Amino acid sequence: MTNTVCAVVVTYNRKQLLLKCLDSLINQKLKPDAIYIVDNNSTDNTESDLKDAGYITKLPQKNNTTEIIENSVNDIKIKYIHLPENIGGAGGFYEGIKAAHEDNYDWVWIMDDDAFPTHECLSKLSAYYDSDAVALASLKVDLDDNILYHHRGYFNFSHGLPVQRHITDEDLKDDVVDIDMVSFVGLLVRSDAISKIGYPKREFFIHSDDLEYCIRLRQVGKIKLIRDSIIKHAEGSVKGTYAKTKFHITAQRRPYDKLWINYFMQRNLIWLGCKYSENKLSLYTTIIKNFILTVGGIIVFDDHKYRRIKFFANAYLDGLRANFDNSKPKKILYE
Repeated sequence: MTNTVCAVVVTYNRKQLLLKCLDSLINQKLKPDAIYIVDNNSTDNTESDLKDAGYITKLPQKNNTTEIIENSVNDIKIKYIHLPENIGGAGGFYEGIKAAHEDNYDWVWIMDDDAFPTHECLSKLSAYYDSDAVALASLKVDLDDNILYHHRGYFNFSHGLPVQRHITDEDLKDDVVDIDMVSFVGLLVRSDAISKIGYPKREFFIHSDDLEYCIRLRQVGKIKLIRDSIIKHAEGSVKGTYAKTKFHITAQRRPYDKLWINYFMQRNLIWLGCKYSENKLSLYTTIIKNFILTVGGIIVFDDHKYRRIKFFANAYLDGLRANFDNSKPKKILYE
């Protein structure tokens, strides 16, 4: 194996973060052989900024088909894949990983557009190319270098829904840690593992697509966390909820205009529980309990109570029925 590496970056309307991510990639101590940029039909002129920065040489025509523009920067192959519609992070990673795998790279390095691998990130991973792992993971930190423990860890299906134990400082005493789950920020996957398990589940749209993919990866081999390989994540520094207090009880709530995101989180986790749970009684008991607590929280804390309850009822039912209508959450909430 020659250990060629293709970085796959999925982006949507975050051009400034994307440019910082790309700058981090082309300035790696050990450079990737290629960078595939999957654009989920951004509407913020991402393509113009990429052209101005020299990553692409022309603009896509946006003719309702997938368009591919190729270039080279610092001897790194650039492939810009412009999709005709936004198919979410899961769909974008499906397209990018598929393209890199079909182009026969030995490793596919997966990350969001707000991920910034530090200078030696890939070179630290490369020391373990010859290990028995099917995937290698960098340690993820926020912009202030605080470790994001909950983005690396272990899963357990013996109690119904996927139970994740996050890594701890105790785990990180070792240079290399065998883990089960890695978010799609800094995951380096071996090509022959992709040949065995396929591509991410694009129907998920967003949320838990990385967990689902890691479940399949663990079925064919080990995932190793390399402690000294560091990747920064801008989203890890931003909180998407706010605290609200009533009756001397404080709870984290999601703003109504951002609530649509929760649909995918609930639906996809329930689907995973139905597929992989080793205890179906515990699964259904947990689902019912969680739904009752969710409705109770809405009644006590939130506005738009009817729509919120209808929204979560659909998320739970769609997970149970494996219904992947990704246009549904915004229709329920905002139309």
